[in-house]
Amino acid sequence: MKRLIAVLFIAAAAHAQQAMKFEDLAGIRRIGAPHVSPDGKWIAYDASTIDLAANVRRSAIYLMPAAGGESKKITDGSKQDEEPRWSPNGKTIAYVSNKEGGAKQLYLYDVAGATSKKLTRLAGGAGSAKWLPDGSALVVVSDVYPECGVDPECTNQKDAAAEKRPSKARVIDSLLYRHWNAWQEPTRTHIIYVPLSGAPRDLTPGAFDAPPFSVGGGGEFDVSPDGRELVYARNTDEHPERSTNSDLFLVSLAGGDAKRITTRTGADTNPAYSPDGRTIAYRSQARNGYESDLWELWLYDRATQQSRRIAQQMNDWIESVRWSPDSRSIFVTAPRAGAEAIYEIQLDGRTKLIDNSGSASEIEIAADGKTIYFDMSTLTRPTDIYALEARTTPPKRLTRDNDALLAKVAMGEVSSMTWKGAGDTPIQGWLVKPPNFDAAKKYPAIVLIHGGPQGAWSNGWSYRWNPQMFAARGYVVFAPNPRGSYGFGQQFIEEISGDWGGKPYVDIMNGVDVLAALPYVDADRLGAAGASYGGYMVNWILGHTNRFKALFSHDGLYNLEAVYGATEELWFPEFEFGGTPWYKPELYEKWSPNRFVRNFATPTLVSHGELDYRVPITEGLQLFTALQRRGVPSKLLYFPDEGHWVLKPQNSKLWYQTAGDWFDQWLK
Repeated sequence: MKRLIAVLFIAAAAHAQQAMKFEDLAGIRRIGAPHVSPDGKWIAYDASTIDLAANVRRSAIYLMPAAGGESKKITDGSKQDEEPRWSPNGKTIAYVSNKEGGAKQLYLYDVAGATSKKLTRLAGGAGSAKWLPDGSALVVVSDVYPECGVDPECTNQKDAAAEKRPSKARVIDSLLYRHWNAWQEPTRTHIIYVPLSGAPRDLTPGAFDAPPFSVGGGGEFDVSPDGRELVYARNTDEHPERSTNSDLFLVSLAGGDAKRITTRTGADTNPAYSPDGRTIAYRSQARNGYESDLWELWLYDRATQQSRRIAQQMNDWIESVRWSPDSRSIFVTAPRAGAEAIYEIQLDGRTKLIDNSGSASEIEIAADGKTIYFDMSTLTRPTDIYALEARTTPPKRLTRDNDALLAKVAMGEVSSMTWKGAGDTPIQGWLVKPPNFDAAKKYPAIVLIHGGPQGAWSNGWSYRWNPQMFAARGYVVFAPNPRGSYGFGQQFIEEISGDWGGKPYVDIMNGVDVLAALPYVDADRLGAAGASYGGYMVNWILGHTNRFKALFSHDGLYNLEAVYGATEELWFPEFEFGGTPWYKPELYEKWSPNRFVRNFATPTLVSHGELDYRVPITEGLQLFTALQRRGVPSKLLYFPDEGHWVLKPQNSKLWYQTAGDWFDQWLK
C-alpha cells in the first residue's frame, strides 16, 4: 500500500509539472560568476531577472556562504548592479551600477555596515573593475575622448560641441566605421586608475582601444601582485577591420611608456599574473585574420622576458585562464565534445581533466587552493554556482535561486548521439525529447543549426536559442555539431572554411537521416532553424532540398558578395573565402544561397534586426523579397531596435512566439 501511494505521489508530481513557457524562461534568475571572499567564507555574485511588464532586465548583488546555503541580496537591484569584486582585506565589495541613471559607475559596498557609496563619476562609465593588491585603488575600463582622457572639463566641451552640431550626418574616411550594433564614435576604450581618494588617471592614453573590443569582455588586462604594473591587450594593426592581431603591453601604474611583450601575428589576450608574480599566462593565436584559430596557452617569464607555449597537446580552444594560489598550475575551460570542460594544467604542460559534466565557465579558486568554484549549466538546467572540493569528486551545486520555479517546469530528456558525416567522419549532436515524452507517439522534429560558423551546441543553457523552448511545444529537437564546431579538434573546425555548403551540409543531412529513422519521429514533419551561419545553412537548405516542411532563418547570410561589402570585420569573409570577392570570386559565388533562388519552395520565416551590422538587414530583406517573388509562403519578422541578437525581453517573447507559431502552422 505504501509503495502504491508513493507511485501515485510521483505520478501526481510529474503531472503537476508544465511544459516551459516564455514566462518561465524569463522568470529564471540568471546567475553570474562566483567571487570568493579572501577568507574563503563567502561568495558574492550578481544575478539578473527580467521584468516583462517593464521590458527591462534588472540585476542585484548577492552574498551566500561558500559552503552553500541561503543567499542574501545586498543591493537594491532596481536597475543593474553587477560585477562584484572583493577588496583584498574582504571588508568591501566593489561593483558597478546604473542606479542613478546614465552610464554605470563604480560603487563600494561596506560589508560590515551594509551600505554603498559611489566612487566614480566617469563620463564614459566604469566596468571590469580590478583591485590593487593593497586595496588603495582599482582599475576600471571606461570610454574616453583620446584628447581628453579623464579630464572632465575637456570631456564636457567635446560633448557640448557634439550636441550643438546642426546635422547628425557622418563624414567617414576609413573602415570599421560601425561595429556589431553601434557606430564608431570619437571615444575609445581605455583603462583608468581609480584611487579611493584622489583623481583618476588614464593608464592607456592614445587613439586606440585598450583593451580591444571583445564579445565576452573583462579579461583583457590584469594588475601585478606587487601593485606596480598593468598588463593589457591592444589591437596593434592600422586596419582593425582586416586584422585580429592584438598584443600584450606592460605599463607602470605610476605612469610612463608602455612596453610590448608579444609579437605573434595573431591575437594575444586574457593575461593573468601568477600569484608569485613571476609569470603572465595568456591565450594566443598564431594566425592573423582568423578569429577561430586554435587558442593556445602561453607563459611569459617576467625575469627572462621570454614566452613559451605549454600544453601543446591541447587541440581545443583555451577559453579562460585562472592560476592556482600556489602558482604551480593553471585551471582553464575548454570545449570538449559538446560540453565545456575544466582542466588543470601544470607548468610543465601535464594536463588533467577535472570536470566535463556540463558547460563550465568563470572559474574561481579558494585562497587555500582546496576548492574550485565555477558557473555551470546543462541543457536541462540554467546556470548555477558549483564547487569542487577535491579534484576527483562530482561538483556540488551551491545556488538554489531557481529551485522553486524549476520544480514546476517539465524538461525534455536530453541525450547525445553520433552518426557518420561527410567522408564517414564521426559527428556528434544533441537530442531533446518533448516533456512528458510518449514513445508510442510520432512527433514532429526541428533541427537547430548553430552559428559561428565556428561554434557548437554544448550541454549548456541558453536564453536566446533554448532547445527546451522548442521541445515544450511538442517537438523532438535535434542540435547537430557539424564541421566547424569546436570541441572536436582544430582540424574539424577548419574543415568548414571555404566549404560552407559542402561537408557541413552533408554532416547535418546525414544526421537528419538518423533523426527521421527514429521510431518516435514523423519523417514527414521536419523543420529547421538557425541564426547567423545557422541562418545561412537554412538559406542553403532552402535552395538544395525539399526535405523540410518549414524553415526559420534568423540574421542569415544570403548574398555573400553583398555581405562582404556591408559587414564590418572584413578579415572574416576574406579568410573564410580566400580573399576579396573581386580577386577570389569563386567561393563567394559557389556557396552563396542567392544563386539558388529558382529552387526555393519551402515555407520560410525570416527574422532580422535593423541594428545588425555583422550580417546587415539587407540580407534578410533580399531573402524575403526572393521568397515572395517566388510565391513561397513566407513571413518577415523585423526588429528595428535589435542587432545580431534579440535581447529586449518583449522582443524575445515575440521571437519565440512567432517562431513557434510558424512551425505549428506547417508541422502540426
